[in-house]
Amino acid sequence: ANVIREEDEAAVRCVNPECPAQLLRNLIHFCSRDAMDIEGMGDAVLEKLVSNGLLSKASEIYTLKKEDFMTLEGFKDKSSQNLVDAIEKSKTNDLAKLVFALGIRHVGQKAGKLLAEHFETMENLMNSTLEQLTAIEGFGGIMAQSVVDFFALEQSKREVEVLSALGVNMVSQKEKIDNRFEGKTFVLTGTLPTYSRNEASEIIEKFGGKAASSVSKKTSYVLAGEEAGSKLVKAQTLGVTIINEDEFNEMIK
Repeated sequence: ANVIREEDEAAVRCVNPECPAQLLRNLIHFCSRDAMDIEGMGDAVLEKLVSNGLLSKASEIYTLKKEDFMTLEGFKDKSSQNLVDAIEKSKTNDLAKLVFALGIRHVGQKAGKLLAEHFETMENLMNSTLEQLTAIEGFGGIMAQSVVDFFALEQSKREVEVLSALGVNMVSQKEKIDNRFEGKTFVLTGTLPTYSRNEASEIIEKFGGKAASSVSKKTSYVLAGEEAGSKLVKAQTLGVTIINEDEFNEMIK
């Protein structure tokens, strides 16, 4: 009864999270680099923990002790301690990583980041409505429904409560200075004198703006550096305001 065939998918999926193969896949995803990034918790280690009955859900990762790892073949004091430390370190991850780690269907890394930044706390996200979710720019209806469905499940709520009780961070750590760029979209092109593209994007986001990769009529500013290419030409054609780094610095003073 717990195996379903999606109308638009040929594959039969086991939707019971307790199913061993599904459990292992969920755990591997949870510990992966883009998710909770628990160093050393690879497929083989997780498989051993599951088959030894030490792990039946993601939240139990945070109850594992050094002694548990030492019962596994090939684990010594040092390697066991390293894993315990890596697990401890992952508790401080940003909410975006945790949202992605939960494995909500259709919610990838980028969507996890969007949700964390928009709702700021796991509690807000869990209580979000379909209307609130679909109102987020770049968030589709299928993804929104998937989030609502996920948090409607008793086991999802319980899992989040346990993770929270075990000390896993439940808030977005994205630092916002103010909202002066709210509703504004910047496109970066060329090489800037002092900022890397990532640094400039982070500054824009700290002021509530968005950094996009392509120029459109909706673009507010094109921040252009040396050897700016086709994006600059497109901005000129569309009449988008073009600024250089000095002008950008004036805006963020």
